[in-house]
Amino acid sequence: MLIDAERMCKTLGKVTLTLVFIVFHGATLQDMACGSSLEAWENFRCSICLDVFTKPVSIPCGHNFCLTCIKDYWDTNSTGVHCCPLCQEKFYTRPMLRVNTFIAEMAKEVKKSVERKSSIEVTPDQTGIDNVLCDMCKGPKLTAVKSCLVCFMSYCETHLERHFTFSNLRKHKLIPPVHNLESRMCKKHDEPLELFCKVDNMFACMSCENSEHKSHEMVSMEEEAEMRKAQVGEKRKDMDEKIQARQQKIYEIQNSVEASKNNAVKALSYSTQVMTAVVDYVKRSQAELVKVILTRNKKTETETERVIKELEGEILQIKQNNLQLNQVSFNNDAFSFLENFPSLTVAPLQVKDWSDVTFNIDQFAMQDALTKFKTTVMREVRMLCDPDLNEMQQHAVDVTLNPDTAYPSLIVSEDGKQVTTGDKKRNLPNKPQRFDHVLNVLAKEGFSTGKFYYEVQVKDKTQWDLGVASKSINRKGDIRLSPKNGYWTIWLRKGNEFTANDSPAIDLHVSEIPQKVGVFVDYEGGQVSFYDVDTRSCIFSFTGCNFTEEVFPLFSPSAYDGGRNSAPLVITPVKGTS
Repeated sequence: MLIDAERMCKTLGKVTLTLVFIVFHGATLQDMACGSSLEAWENFRCSICLDVFTKPVSIPCGHNFCLTCIKDYWDTNSTGVHCCPLCQEKFYTRPMLRVNTFIAEMAKEVKKSVERKSSIEVTPDQTGIDNVLCDMCKGPKLTAVKSCLVCFMSYCETHLERHFTFSNLRKHKLIPPVHNLESRMCKKHDEPLELFCKVDNMFACMSCENSEHKSHEMVSMEEEAEMRKAQVGEKRKDMDEKIQARQQKIYEIQNSVEASKNNAVKALSYSTQVMTAVVDYVKRSQAELVKVILTRNKKTETETERVIKELEGEILQIKQNNLQLNQVSFNNDAFSFLENFPSLTVAPLQVKDWSDVTFNIDQFAMQDALTKFKTTVMREVRMLCDPDLNEMQQHAVDVTLNPDTAYPSLIVSEDGKQVTTGDKKRNLPNKPQRFDHVLNVLAKEGFSTGKFYYEVQVKDKTQWDLGVASKSINRKGDIRLSPKNGYWTIWLRKGNEFTANDSPAIDLHVSEIPQKVGVFVDYEGGQVSFYDVDTRSCIFSFTGCNFTEEVFPLFSPSAYDGGRNSAPLVITPVKGTS
């Protein structure tokens, strides 16, 4: 339909073009110029520059833009994928741009109609609030083109002619047509307000300049208006740049989301491949290990059978010699014994020395190696995502902060679920259980048996400490965090330095700093583990802990750091425990 209309317009000219516009939009150009058909006006505005189309082009998704606007928009893109600023449809090959001559002609007519609206004849019934009418017209009043501050009247082009032909009228002050001309006169001196005082930020007349504004910086009203227009222009330019920057940021974020989706698909595929390969390798290793064990056992059985058979042969030989010896008569007559002994011939024994022959009964004791293998694999998998975290969350407990243990600059919420660091130290009673040198606070609840788990939000913080501590820890003076001092903790420093406070300290390497940390304690099992709740991965585990007394959850929001670390530590409800 548009193609036929374009061909028709080229044939019949601008009159037909205007008629086509009226048919399509149900409004005349005059109506549109006067603001009665804003929808038609909007159809010819570029959504990038917000002005009437200049050299409009259509892109494959059907949306239209100025040629320069869409080119500049795509030129800022460095990803190689071009998209529509409105519907975000992606074009992996940059579309060829050609000016849509039909829309260009329509836009040109729209622009002309807007420029002509000030000279359209307006009758009293058609008067709008923005139209200034000629005060001299007797019949239907025409739109004024100038207002005179001396005559206090507004004139159309015909009636304004006298101000150019009569010498006494040429000195009158003419301004663009305005309503309420009386407001343009100085109420004190009854003179036109032609000046602007930059000191008092107000209008002034010539007499004002020579009296109360004599020492002030005065400029013409036009000069001040031009200066402020320039300021507005700069602000509009700045706003446009900000809009474009944010549009570009939206585009970058959308690209990041798309890239994240692609990476997630790749990660899923790769994890499946890797886990399948690992499982297959373990299964094949298990089958091979069975073969090795059975082969070794068979070899041992064969060897032992050979040795036993050889030993049995030697026993038989020894028994035969022993039988000969048993034939010797042991009587008390030494003469008779010695007389008969030389006639006894005993064959020498052909036997081995078996004292150093042993068999390794520990060759199948693989428990230690297999246990180490199991521990290593499980530790590495937990660093990615611990499948046992849901089970640990089953041991969730309600933890509340104990303000009586808090360092004086720490602020504990009324419900005992949040703690922040204030900018100054408060004057509080120095109770025995209170920390007086380090920014710590303990929970009210202690545990001396079983398993327990809780979660703490550490979002927007640059440093913090979390863990558990023994009941008898030293709470006065400086403290060194380590298991031997009764502390099992991890901490964050400078926003990215992650450490487990062991002896010695261990640097922790994570793909991203956690926003919520889960703490799990197995009292009898001697284990304290820390988890990134969002990624469900294990951050670090203290194992082989020797708990001999009650342990309490420990928290430290750390230093205020000029407000950069003002966010609270928040004990949050544990989710996902079903």
